[in-house]
Amino acid sequence: MHAARIPTVEAQALSVLSLRPVAATLGILLSILGVAMLVPAVVDFAARSGGQGAFVGASAITIFVGVLLWMSGRGAGMAKLDLRQAFLLTSSVWLVLSVFAALPLMWGKSQLSFTAAMFESMSGLTTTGASVMSGLDAQAPGILLWRALLHWFGGIGIIAIAIAVLPVLSIGGMQLFRTESSDKSEKLLPRAGAIAKRLLFAYVLLTAVCAGAYLAAGLRAFDAVTIAMSTLSSGGFANSDQSLTVFANPAVDYVAVVFMLVAALPFPLYVRALAGDPRRLFTNPEVRLFLAIVAAFTALSFAQQTLQGVASGETAFRFALFTVASLISTTGFMAADYTNWGAFSDALFFILMFLGGCTGSTSGGLKALRIAITAKAIRQHLKRISFRTGVFPLRYGGAPVADDVVASVLGFVFLYILTFLLTGVALNMMGLDLRSAFSAAIACLANVGPGLGPMVGPASNYGGLPEPALWLLTAAMMLGRLEILTVLVLFLPRFWVR
Repeated sequence: MHAARIPTVEAQALSVLSLRPVAATLGILLSILGVAMLVPAVVDFAARSGGQGAFVGASAITIFVGVLLWMSGRGAGMAKLDLRQAFLLTSSVWLVLSVFAALPLMWGKSQLSFTAAMFESMSGLTTTGASVMSGLDAQAPGILLWRALLHWFGGIGIIAIAIAVLPVLSIGGMQLFRTESSDKSEKLLPRAGAIAKRLLFAYVLLTAVCAGAYLAAGLRAFDAVTIAMSTLSSGGFANSDQSLTVFANPAVDYVAVVFMLVAALPFPLYVRALAGDPRRLFTNPEVRLFLAIVAAFTALSFAQQTLQGVASGETAFRFALFTVASLISTTGFMAADYTNWGAFSDALFFILMFLGGCTGSTSGGLKALRIAITAKAIRQHLKRISFRTGVFPLRYGGAPVADDVVASVLGFVFLYILTFLLTGVALNMMGLDLRSAFSAAIACLANVGPGLGPMVGPASNYGGLPEPALWLLTAAMMLGRLEILTVLVLFLPRFWVR
């Protein structure tokens, strides 16, 4: 008798990645997206704008493909997702949903090309807010609502992956956020399922409160609802080419400031606050650092406007606070065209685009947690150079930070800056001036939206850029939203076998 062949470790390792759970999950999400397309169809039908046909057709195709994907993967339960499948699903969700979300933009009255429609839909779902569309004031209400819905869906999706997926994947120090969120389970979807209802409730509640505040400030119901969805998602799509300046209403500006900052804070803290523990909102070290940065940059911008005669008094304070809140939360709304305030403002706001909000929020950027860890790591290294026999443990929020977390954060920051530089150089080679190229690169990578200068600034849009530049920036939006490594790991050949 021959001895039974025992598989070696290497043979067991070479198992092909199963796509069935990924397909089933994508199918469910596509079906939800297809159903959501019927909402702007109803709005267009009620407004008699004639745009409902594009949404109905796109909805039918999206639901059909979604059902096929679900049927092909059903039986391979979502709870069976492993780390490789989580990587693949996290990246494919934004890509696949953006393709189908672009259909109404191509077939509707906006008549966007596939390139422009993909840019717009990716910008919506990643809550970037960069747009290629002009003439928004005359657009059908269905298209405006669809853009806001893409933001809103993308915002809750970002919170979900930030809390349930990225900490387990150890992306850029996000494993530290897993400790902060007080949920140490390694099971991806059970963790997500346990907190999904509470997160969704907090997200819906804050959106409703924001919409009510906009109504009280004087906006009509449609504008209040759509702009509230853009605000809580840190998106920035508005219903006018002039963003929020079209209202010329200080009350609207202050409402936007409050809820842009609200959206930039960790949503798990809101869940705890609703459960009777609001103390964390004020004692969390990341929140305190974030608010300190907002205060410092607001003071600098206010002083610069006052000294250079741009504005004074309450107007200068409001413009400064609004612009700082808009950029650091990566929302991208405009209360004034800050690109006309001089070189100092350009430098100030360029730095803000990198920073971003807090982990577990809808904001993009580097995040305050990573900034704090990076600063502490540099300080620790300087101390070790100066005092070679000393022991200097790195602590965050009173707790020690492991070396692997520090290495993960520093590696992410390096990769983030490298991606920004490569994108900016490539855009410059495509014909954009240096100011536009590098500001567009960080504006899309950090999911801010508007950049600097006349080509991509807040008073303009990305419609004048060549198609290769639009595709590059579309990729940058996805890379920035998914924390870069989540996407890049898919290009490793060893990823596709265990």
